[in-house]
Amino acid sequence: MRPSRNVVSLLRRRPILRVQLTLLYSGLALGLLAAVLLATDLLYGHTEQRAPAGTPTVPATGGHSFDVAPAVIGLSAVAIAVAGAWWLAGRFLRPLRAITTTAQEISATNLDRRLDLTGPADELSDLTKTLNDLFGRLQASFEAQHHFVANASHELRTPLAGQRTLLQIALTDPDADTESLRAACEEALQLGDQQERLIEALLTLATSERGVERWEPVDLAEITEDVLSGRRNAADRRGIHIDAGLDPAPMVGDPRLVTSLVANLVDNAVRHNLAGGHVTVSTTSSTERATLTISNTGPSVPHQDLERLFQPFQAGTERVHHDGHGLGLAIVRAIAEAHGAGLSPHPRTDGGLTVDVSFPRQRKSP
Repeated sequence: MRPSRNVVSLLRRRPILRVQLTLLYSGLALGLLAAVLLATDLLYGHTEQRAPAGTPTVPATGGHSFDVAPAVIGLSAVAIAVAGAWWLAGRFLRPLRAITTTAQEISATNLDRRLDLTGPADELSDLTKTLNDLFGRLQASFEAQHHFVANASHELRTPLAGQRTLLQIALTDPDADTESLRAACEEALQLGDQQERLIEALLTLATSERGVERWEPVDLAEITEDVLSGRRNAADRRGIHIDAGLDPAPMVGDPRLVTSLVANLVDNAVRHNLAGGHVTVSTTSSTERATLTISNTGPSVPHQDLERLFQPFQAGTERVHHDGHGLGLAIVRAIAEAHGAGLSPHPRTDGGLTVDVSFPRQRKSP
């Protein structure tokens, strides 16, 4: 009869930690005891050899002797050492078992639960703090993912519902002519373009959060100039002046992602601006960093809203701007983090926002 898989896996598994600690503790205790007994025997034997002449001796019966007392003492010492080591190992591992049990009970549905281990500040308390911090980050990540999916579903559903309503009205209108149907189709196409931009932004965000897979030498100034050349006309139509001072800023990174970062920052600066306002763009370079700075006039931005602006589907004082998808600054932050770049937004005193993105010029070792 072949043994079951569970038995085979149990036989192949390394001894549990408590058994290992028991063997270690008892082995050390017995080794120390054996060393003491050996030292005592050597000392006693040395003294016996130097006994004065005429000291009486008791011959062994039959040429052999066996003293039961030392054997009983030795076996008792072994039993006491193993039992004591087993109890001591269990006492040391009790907090670890509590941590393991609680960690196994924590799942995605109750990430708000935390390990509660009281005791002195030691390695176990450090482990508890580390795991609690990990659970906190996981909880925040799950909550952010939940909100992101809900917001993305809402933003995708809105233009789809608009398209359906628009087409239903056009089809059910008995007086509809070619011109009205053409207008309905044009509006439907505009809503389709809105969906495409949102889906493209979602893909860019997902790609950015996955990290940089393609590192190439690039010039931040050249990328910025290319982005600005394609957006000056749109800014002029809004009556917004773009002033650029671009010094060479060599660095390494993913050209496509860096271009997306610059484009989203420029679009944000133009979109959230005032009529007749201006946008200032500059690139600078130092020994270790390549820095992009974009500053725009516009409504005042409270300091407490800075973090919220870089969350998905957040823009300005409303959740999503009327002509944006609410993902631009979230994409900027994801791309900056993927490149190990520093991101520093701060409000302007006279309204508007200034954003500094400082890229390392060389790729940091993983």
